[in-house]
Parts: sequence; C-alpha cells; structure tokens
Amino acid sequence: MRRTPRLVATDLDGTLVHSDSSVSPFTRSTVLAVQEAGAVFVMVTARPPRWLHDLSELVGAHGVAIVANGAILYDVAGRKAIRTRLIDPAVALEVALAIRAAVPEVEFAIERPDRYGQEPHYLNRWPKPDDTLIAAIDELLAEPAAKLLVRHRSLHSDELLARVAPIVGERVAASHSGGTGLVEIAASGVSKAAMLADFAAEQGISASETIAFGDSLNDLPMLTWAGTSYGVANAHPEVLAVVDQVCPTNDEDGVATVLADVFNL
Repeated sequence: MRRTPRLVATDLDGTLVHSDSSVSPFTRSTVLAVQEAGAVFVMVTARPPRWLHDLSELVGAHGVAIVANGAILYDVAGRKAIRTRLIDPAVALEVALAIRAAVPEVEFAIERPDRYGQEPHYLNRWPKPDDTLIAAIDELLAEPAAKLLVRHRSLHSDELLARVAPIVGERVAASHSGGTGLVEIAASGVSKAAMLADFAAEQGISASETIAFGDSLNDLPMLTWAGTSYGVANAHPEVLAVVDQVCPTNDEDGVATVLADVFNL
C-alpha cells in the first residue's frame, strides 16, 4: 500500500506558480487540504523574503518558508529571518571581482535578509523595493548577503552558469532558477536541500517521508534528497533526467494534480 507523505516541499516559480505569477484556486485549495490531512507543506524557493507575503495563507501552522535558495528560513507572518546562512563579505567580493574579470559584461545585485541592493545599471526584471541600496559592488558586499545575483543581458542562464561555475569553484554555491542571464550565488554548502533537511528533522520527518517538486537546476539538490521527487513537464532537461516522476506543467496545476491523487482529495 502506498504510504502518504508526511512532508510536501515545493518550488514556486515554474513549479507551483503559473507563468503569470498567479496561484490557481485549485492549487490553493489542494495545498490547504493537504495540510488539513495532517501533512506539513513547505515552500522552498529562490525568491527573497518579501516575495512570500502574498502567499502567506499557504504557509501552514509552522509559519515558515525556505527562501533565497536555502540561505534563509523565514517567518512569513512575523516577516523576520529565523535562521540564515550568509556569504562572507570578503569571499563574496573576491568571487564577484573574479567573475567580472572573466565576464566583463555582468551586472551584480544582492539580497540580504532584510534589504535588496544593486549596481546602478543592473537590469531589473521586477520592480525594485523603495529602500533599494544602489551602490558599487564593494559597498553592496560590505555586509553578509544571502545571495549574490549575477546578471548578463544576452546569455541564457545555462551558458552564464557554465562560465561562472569554473571561476567560483567551491568557494560559493552557484546555480540558477531558469530564464535568461541570471546566476544566483550563495554561501558554500547552501542549497534548498540543506535547509529542507534541517527543517524536516525539526519536524521529526525523514527524507523518505518527503515528496518534493521542482523545475530548475537550483531544485536538483532538494529533488535528489527527497524520497519521492516530481519534475513538472516544463522543467529543465537535467531535472527531468533525475526525478522519479513527471507531472503536468505549472500552468496545468501539475503539483496540485499529484497531491490530490496522493492524498485522495
């Protein structure tokens, strides 16, 4: 007999969330029903903390989300970081300067637990906060950051990551969450899986009792850690190559479709 998961972990953009940034009523009701059935549901995302507030009703009784690719365990209702794993400023600046020397066209931004910052000419694809720190890279990295964002205006994220990864080596963790020209850098050892494993242990839940969903390269550690893994049909080829199962796309409510079946909703 199939065992019902005790923990549901899912990426957001490209996975649970539609391409227009909405969450369907079916997905919302399914997530709430899963929690009513006794499972723990946790969002595990590359998003910064401020981009979780519109989804606060999905968080559940534990009240937290894993954000910034695992660099922050975030209290959504309290709007505060509970646990952080940040990049040492000296390491981050060394890495940034090495990347710029090799790929001069890059632009940098940073996410701190409580503030976003960027270089003056960084290309924003989303509106920036009113308190954005606009500064040169050395000032941006004067304090520990959750993420260093590396933007290139013409390269695909796969190509940019392929150029950046050999430069940074194991000094930091580099990945991407899809799209064009963005690589996300976290402290060495930081991943969605690392923070999720800690969260699960605190709930008394093992990897074998976890079902996880994702779509991009930054989801790979989480998907390989979980006992059962699903990639949405629109996922990166490397994700589809390693997951246990493939479900319908994010725009077809693939995550909710699987959960409705698994939990007999």
